[in-house]
Amino acid sequence: MRKNYLVCALSAVCIIAFFFLLNRYGDDHEEKVIRVGYIYVGDASTAYTKNYIKAQLAIEEIYGDNVINIAKYNIAEGSEDEAIQELINEKCDIIFGASFGYGESMKEAAKAHPEIRFCHATGVLDAEARKIPNYHTFMGHIYEGRYITGVVAGMKLQEMIDEGIITAEEAKLGYVAAFPYAEVISGYTAFFLGAKNYCPSATMDVMYTNSWSDYMTEKKYAEQLIEEGCIIIGQHSDTAGPAVACERAKEDHPVYNISYNQSMVGVAPTSSLVGCRINWEPYMTAVVGAVLKGKNIESVFTNGVKINGTDAGAGFVQDWVEMTELNTIIAASGTQEEINKCIEDFRKGTISVFAGDYVGVDPFDPADTYNLQTEFKENATLSAPAFHYVLQDVIHIIDAEE
Repeated sequence: MRKNYLVCALSAVCIIAFFFLLNRYGDDHEEKVIRVGYIYVGDASTAYTKNYIKAQLAIEEIYGDNVINIAKYNIAEGSEDEAIQELINEKCDIIFGASFGYGESMKEAAKAHPEIRFCHATGVLDAEARKIPNYHTFMGHIYEGRYITGVVAGMKLQEMIDEGIITAEEAKLGYVAAFPYAEVISGYTAFFLGAKNYCPSATMDVMYTNSWSDYMTEKKYAEQLIEEGCIIIGQHSDTAGPAVACERAKEDHPVYNISYNQSMVGVAPTSSLVGCRINWEPYMTAVVGAVLKGKNIESVFTNGVKINGTDAGAGFVQDWVEMTELNTIIAASGTQEEINKCIEDFRKGTISVFAGDYVGVDPFDPADTYNLQTEFKENATLSAPAFHYVLQDVIHIIDAEE
């Protein structure tokens, strides 16, 4: 009998030891340390880069000493090769590239270094990229946030019409845009369509700065749009220039701003309505966790994250997109409730954004058109925006005054 007890006790000890070792060296990452590199087009003084830095800080908080972070700041598009090579020389296991223009350099580096995971934010997983298993792309479905900022703008315009502050014909939006890329066109179209659903008479003028971040040009173009009668100025640009222009506007009616990547209430308390941003933390923290555990990166995403090969994207459903706080002092009555409803509808998949009685034209190929009576499914397969058509008659591209 005592022998049987001894055998049972030894067996129990062996089983406990087995599961201890399995837990410690199988799935747990306590003993593993990886190096993570970051290439930023700006630094913490710019809202766009600051949003990525939030994710970097979250990685530090979650994984502690298991991660060594190495960041390269103010790396202009076209000059990223040196920064990429420095991170390779630092023996990084993951390199995050945080600007669209880094794509070609990151793809070439990924081909040459299959042992490193290259994760390109806002990148397009094209035919070439699909052949590179260690090249990954990711982006939040920002058109969802853009649409809701449009809802806020449309409700404000309609309120101004109803109160006799402006006429229906004066319900004109302005938009300070960076480049005529699909990412930008998709964003301002979603913004416009959100506004149009709540203010049927709305039209929109768009001006391109041909820069992601240029305070003086952004401010100047916002001022020009205001002079041409725009009541609310949206932006796909990185500085406070448009918000400052709205706050200082000397019109016979108020002028309002819709921001991007950050709240502008601090610099434009009487004119900044709301903004939206991509939350990079869910993707970037999960990627680091996957590599620490030796897992395939895309395998760790579930519940609403769209995966296509090595591409990942999501919207409000996984908090990959967020709204900044609404300025309730100046917003139209009932706006917060409508924001909440739209977010919930996006999570349910019940909102159709790129749809209606509109025809869009490719600005680089007039023969390429799209009739929105057939809904365009943005981000249907890839995280990168694809809608690149300017809506006829209701959205106008304006040249800068000389």
